[in-house]
Amino acid sequence: MAKVLLLGGSGLVGRELLRLLQLDPRVSRIVAPSRRPLPPGSKVVNPLGANLTSLVVALDEPIDLLFCCLGTTRKQAGSAAAFRAVDYDLVVDSAKAARELGARHCLAVSAHGADATSRFLYNRTKGEMEQALMQQGWPLLTLVRPSLLVGKRHPPRLLEQLSAPMFKLLPGKLKAIDSDIVAKALQEQAFNAGLGGITVLESDQIAASIEEL
Repeated sequence: MAKVLLLGGSGLVGRELLRLLQLDPRVSRIVAPSRRPLPPGSKVVNPLGANLTSLVVALDEPIDLLFCCLGTTRKQAGSAAAFRAVDYDLVVDSAKAARELGARHCLAVSAHGADATSRFLYNRTKGEMEQALMQQGWPLLTLVRPSLLVGKRHPPRLLEQLSAPMFKLLPGKLKAIDSDIVAKALQEQAFNAGLGGITVLESDQIAASIEEL
């Protein structure tokens, strides 16, 4: 049975993933650091604090799997530097700590259009985050790149609410995707014995990856 470290358990994907992992008999323990209390569960350990990296670094128990569902926007973070501190620094630093705790599989939510050479801050930061994780030497690394996520955020993002109907009509990897599907794909990819090395799932491949298992 696996011991899991979950980052971003209060977010759109992370909230559903936390629920799924609690029901999964393959999971024995879920360590989910957060700034605000998460829903309690018999498997859940929820260290609280403002500095998530410090909470992760302070862990001293073995970890098998890392799920990273962290993500914000420049507007929500308040500045470009604050955005990068979450979507790059926190992800990369926490992954490094989890690797040192023995985790062999990192599963991270990135974004459609992630590209380290992009002139757009969001896409560039996601691309740089992916590159940094690839350089950490994970035996297994799974990156999912959803397009616009559909679900109930707390608090809601007005632009996403207005854009969702249009994005649902777009083709291929541009089409909006339900956050619950992304969470389910992460859960099943974590226990896919056929995986090896680096797996990248574009938005239109995420639902199909569940059907193939």
